[in-house]
Amino acid sequence: MAAGGFCKLPHGSVVVALNLPSPGSGAGSVRVLVHAQNRARALTRLRNLGLRAVYLRGNAAPPSPDEVTAVLHHPDGLIWRTAPDTAAQDLSVELWHPIRSLLRRTAQS
Repeated sequence: MAAGGFCKLPHGSVVVALNLPSPGSGAGSVRVLVHAQNRARALTRLRNLGLRAVYLRGNAAPPSPDEVTAVLHHPDGLIWRTAPDTAAQDLSVELWHPIRSLLRRTAQS
């Protein structure tokens, strides 16, 4: 169920994108983007935040150019938004959120 992928940037770092089950609510999923030096560090950043069972298998859903731009322009390099229910759904409606808001929302549930 967890689709994901990555892209390597010209200066050597990577952007990893993962679709994960929505923490706390159990319904729906979220798209998480992480900017890091390599794939292992990206996954470690998520695991250190409490998302323990995070794995990247394959490259089925790499980040789009717009997603790469969004995560590179965020100071933390770690953002999320609700994943679409279908591939045809327009993602431009929802803005990206810092990961702290997802973790805070989970803690309140």
